[in-house]
Formats: sequence, structure tokens, C-alpha cells
Amino acid sequence: MSLSYDEIVSKSREYTFVSWAAQADWRPIPAVRAEGIYFWDANGRKYIDWSSMLVNVNIGHGNKKVIRAIQQQAEQLTYVKPNITSEPRAVLGEMLAEVAPGLQKTLFTLGGGDANENAMKMARLMTGRQKILARYRAFHGGTFGAMMAGGDPRRLANEPGVPWVVHFGDPYYYRSPLYKGRTRDEGDAALVEEIEELIQVEGPQYIAAIMLEGVNGTSGVIQGGPVFWDGVQHLCNKYNILLIIDEVMSGFGRTGKWFGYQHYPNVKPDMITMAKGITSGYVPLGGVMASPKVSAYFDDHVLVGGLTYSAHTLACAAGIACLQVIKEEKLVENAAKMGQVLEEGLKKLAEKHPVIGDIRGYGLLNCIELVKNRKTREPLSPFNQPFSEPMKKINASLAKNNLSTFVRWNLIFNCPPLIITEEQIKEGLEIIDEALKEADPYYEE
Repeated sequence: MSLSYDEIVSKSREYTFVSWAAQADWRPIPAVRAEGIYFWDANGRKYIDWSSMLVNVNIGHGNKKVIRAIQQQAEQLTYVKPNITSEPRAVLGEMLAEVAPGLQKTLFTLGGGDANENAMKMARLMTGRQKILARYRAFHGGTFGAMMAGGDPRRLANEPGVPWVVHFGDPYYYRSPLYKGRTRDEGDAALVEEIEELIQVEGPQYIAAIMLEGVNGTSGVIQGGPVFWDGVQHLCNKYNILLIIDEVMSGFGRTGKWFGYQHYPNVKPDMITMAKGITSGYVPLGGVMASPKVSAYFDDHVLVGGLTYSAHTLACAAGIACLQVIKEEKLVENAAKMGQVLEEGLKKLAEKHPVIGDIRGYGLLNCIELVKNRKTREPLSPFNQPFSEPMKKINASLAKNNLSTFVRWNLIFNCPPLIITEEQIKEGLEIIDEALKEADPYYEE
């Protein structure tokens, strides 16, 4: 079968839904092949994948080792039900324990949303408590409970949602009023005090867990420092609250560590959730990793929950191969190194374009925030509103010059595959440089 560009688009629009969009507005690129950090549409046009699709294609496109692993497993055993195990499941579980010291068992899921659903379920089952505390500017998935745990405005259409999630503020040094007149560490400390007050008001005896992203993702890479993280860990210890860390986007080398929480040596999660980079999107897979304490609880208590495709054999085989590629090609190290190159390049753009108000990131999970004025920090496009005229022009310029990335509100995300080279980073930054020229006239002195 070989459809034309227009046929793929028209049939997709007529017979399929797209998420997070009004269907009539969808004008998709019909991708037909991909390799490395690039993909091609049905007319042969080449694009830079500057966002690793949805920040998940960590090893890049078309890796032959992972493809062969999927093919070989498909010829041997494609699927068994979850209470029958397989060699790929056993091996991948052990490999995960090796890269996440202090954690033991994994419940495999299909993706990040159901991983977070199950982590919250496990926390509530184990503690006998109901409430989950989480950040406002966070995203934990599109399923019902996970969407409510995330404070991202995409939750608003589904409210009131579940009643047992309580949100607190963010370590948003660039914008939060809590940080005005304070250093970042002082602001982080004040936020921890506010979280403790929230715990006391909500009743620690009713709080099962605090859920945080290892490194914040699509809300704008808004990240607390060691004071924040050490403080949250202290509160969890003090009030016997479990700590769940969502590593769906920040896991598997993305931030220059295997997992985002590993930037903070004092943090010891009870559970982490994962997806995306575990297979780099080659086959859907997610998971919840639990500490020995949590794992031991479910030795004698029923884990009430399940998924038909938990620990899918093809997905686990892909996961094994993907982790091998990350290790063999030293992609965690490359993400750290290229992250420095990316940051330096973005700083140079900030010297040239005053609309860049802030640059934030760890490794190759990075974004720039655009403003009308650096002193007032007024956003170039309003939060949770349609794009302003300058953001529309930026978006159009990026597309015109064949750079595909995630643009949201007044943010441009820079999250390329971990295999990226210095020369390729330069290629992408030149396109962003050109796009920012569209916004410069809107800067207000």
C-alpha cells in the first residue's frame, strides 16, 4: 500500500481522531520514514525531530538493534497473559533494578498515564490513606486520575474529577510570587514550608503520597533545586508519606542521568513511574518501579489491579534492546555533554534576542520562555490561551524551515534525541534563531 501525501492526510482526518485538538484544525504531517534525529514526509521533505516526537524517541529513529530484537521476539513469542511470565520480562525487570538502585520490582504497563494511575493506586492500597499531593504545573498523563494529579490546564475540561488529589504551588523561580525578593534556595525553602502547612491542614494521616516529576516536562521544565527536593524528602519521612516520582519524560538518560531524581542524592523514592524512553517509542511500554518496602507489602497483600497487556513480550524485548543501546552508545553521558552545548547555544541566542526571558533545563530536556519585556516578564503569549500573533509567526517559521518541536504558550522546547551531535544542535539552533527574528519586533522596551 502506498498512499499519496494528500490521501494519507485526508483519510486520517476523516476516519481517525487526534488528541488535544479540535479535529477540524488538524493539519498533520504524513510521516513515512525516519532515521536518527530526522524524519521524512510523504513528499520526501526532511524534518529535524527537535522534540524526540513527544520527548520519547531517546535513542533516535530507526535503530537496527532494537528493530531486530522486536523481529526476533515476534518470531518466537509475541504475547502471554500477565500471570504467565517470559524471559524478556525477567531480564528487563533485572536491568531496571540495576539502573535505579534502591528500587526493586516493576509493574509493567502500556504507558505513562496508566503507570501513574497504578502508582497512586498502590500508594493508597499500601497506606490505607486516600489523598495524593501534587504540583499545579505538572502533567502525569491523560487518563482520569493521572490527569487530575497533574495540575496542567488540560485537566480543566474533566473536572471535578477525582476528589482525592490536592495541589500545591511550584518551584517556579522565574514567575512565582513566593520567590520575589528571595534567592532560589530561599524560595525553595519557603515552598517546602507551605507544603508542610498543607500537609498539616489536609491531615497527614489521610495523605498516601506526594507525586512529583523527576524533572518537570511539558509545564515548562520548572524545577526545584536540592533545597526543595531535600525538603520534600524530609516531609515524607517525617509524616510517613510515600514519595512517587514520575520519570515518564525525564527518564532513561534524558537529563544526563538515568533518572531525573538522581540529580538529588538525598532523594529516595518509594516508587518511580516510567514510559517513553524505556523503549524510545518503538513499542508502547510503561511501568511502576517500587522500593523493597513497597514490594514487600504486596507479597502478602493483593495488588488489586491489572492490564491485559502488562509486561507485553514484544515491548519487554524492545526495552531490553533499548537499554543496551543507551549503555553501549553512552547516551546518558552524551545527553549531559550535548546538554551543555545546547545551553551555551541558547544563551547566545538570548544575547541576540531580548524576547528570551529565561532558559531552563537539564541535559536534553530544555525550554526557553519568551517575554514581551525582560523587566516585567510579561509572557509573549498568555498562559492557557490561543497563541498570540508573534507565537503564531514563530511556529510558522519553525515549520517552514523543517524543525518539528513542541511549542506551548510562550515556550519553545528543545528536547532532541540523545544521539544528537554538536553539529546537529547548531543546525537546529540556526532555525530557532531565524524564528525568533519574527518575535523581536514585538519586544517592548
